Amino acid sequence: MKKVLLAGAALGLLMSGPAWAEIKIAVAGPMTGQYASFGAQMQGGAEQAVADINEAGGINGEMLSLSVGDDACDPKQAVAVANQMAGEGVVFMAGHFCSGSSIPASAVYAEEGIVQISPASTNPKFTDERPGPGVYRVCGRDDQQGEVAGKFLTDNFADKKVAFVHDKTAYGKGLADATMAAYEANGGSPALYEAYTAGEKDYTALVSKLKAEGIGVLYVGGYHTEAGLMARQMREQGMDTVLVSGDALVTDEYWAITGDAGQGTLMTFSPDPRKNEIAKPVVDKLLAAGKTAEGYALYTYAAIQAWAQAASAAGSTDYDAVVAALNDGSFDTVLGSLSFDGKGDVTLPGYVFYEWKDGKYDYLQ
Repeated sequence: MKKVLLAGAALGLLMSGPAWAEIKIAVAGPMTGQYASFGAQMQGGAEQAVADINEAGGINGEMLSLSVGDDACDPKQAVAVANQMAGEGVVFMAGHFCSGSSIPASAVYAEEGIVQISPASTNPKFTDERPGPGVYRVCGRDDQQGEVAGKFLTDNFADKKVAFVHDKTAYGKGLADATMAAYEANGGSPALYEAYTAGEKDYTALVSKLKAEGIGVLYVGGYHTEAGLMARQMREQGMDTVLVSGDALVTDEYWAITGDAGQGTLMTFSPDPRKNEIAKPVVDKLLAAGKTAEGYALYTYAAIQAWAQAASAAGSTDYDAVVAALNDGSFDTVLGSLSFDGKGDVTLPGYVFYEWKDGKYDYLQ
């Protein structure tokens, strides 16, 4: 009987040993709330990345498990999510989406020794003022995006009055300010600069002011929900003002809000990863599963790819070892080959312009 018990104990130890170990990683973003379409992009990309990595044998012989955190783009909720993930023993976070969430959450991850790679947070402070060496992003920065947008506005709309509005968030205000600074540096003179409150259902007062001022181009530093309402309400007031914005309009939900009023909307975003041949197998899998490949789905997939390759190169998921590998390595992802600079910013092509036409966005011709 004693031998049987010992054999059973040994089998139990074997079953719970390295072959059955699990590496916990997470994705976090606005899974609920008005920006939930971006959360769905991130979750879909993360789930596909984990499935593909596990199918290929995992990392160093261990399988990945994915936790999903909902911060609703709220800074306090983001910190709560970060603490929750630390309590669960997560070693890597692909998140968050909103800069206003990623920045405060990064302090928790740095303190807890959790590597963080954001697929979407573009505010320069996220990396310029990062609280630890394990904070990265695979997207661009608002100052890069603003430089492209500001020059475009002066080059293409020199004969029109240009107004700048923002939603007071870290992302929206940061992007509007960066774009306006570049616009002024290129000789432009803003006709109006104002803040608006996110989440409202009626922007007719702002739109009426824009109409009275004769604004020909409206630059919106904010998200698709509010920008979509502004576009629609401008058309309702008979305005042909061109709406220009940033990468927070890369969701089909924008057109669902605007309808035909969204025709001709311009926005900046990185080169569309769906058009990369290397991304096609992943895009096909996402679409076959009924998930979207638009926006930040592939950026989230790439964030997990980069971390996984670094962990494999390090032979460990230990924080210091993975950070060293991320700093020194080059990673083959659905976005292309990428690496990180000394701040944790990604070395990838910058921003280009897109135009909304007939319910879809594509490169501006």
